[in-house]
Amino acid sequence: MEETAFTPLSGLAGGVLIGAASAGLLLASGRIAGISGILGRSFFPAAGDLAWRLAFLLGLPLGAWLTGALAPATRALAITSSLPRLVAGGLLVGIGTQIANGCTSGHGICGLARGSRRSLVATLVFMLTAAATTFVARHVLAAS
Repeated sequence: MEETAFTPLSGLAGGVLIGAASAGLLLASGRIAGISGILGRSFFPAAGDLAWRLAFLLGLPLGAWLTGALAPATRALAITSSLPRLVAGGLLVGIGTQIANGCTSGHGICGLARGSRRSLVATLVFMLTAAATTFVARHVLAAS
């Protein structure tokens, strides 16, 4: 099993940037920075609502690319799973965001910051599910 380096400063910097971006979006437009909602409503946008959604969504990979270009050490992450697993995972995440009426960014960042009880419950479910999945993947399936 590969060990992951503990990098609290880069995690803190990333968290501050995510928080500032989501707060900026809320303050500037009154909109929640929930990725699944932004993406989902891009397919059937209201009049005049598509440009900011596309800019936000394009900024996600462009921001990652720019970070990798400016700080090459951050490019250590590699996607090693097969395409069918990636597609299945994406579909499960999409279904989950529909059931939870939002995603980890919408509930975990924006909802908790607004004091939403529904977001607190959803975030607890997300985190407990992630912990259980990680445990099973690393300790149960890896031992097989």
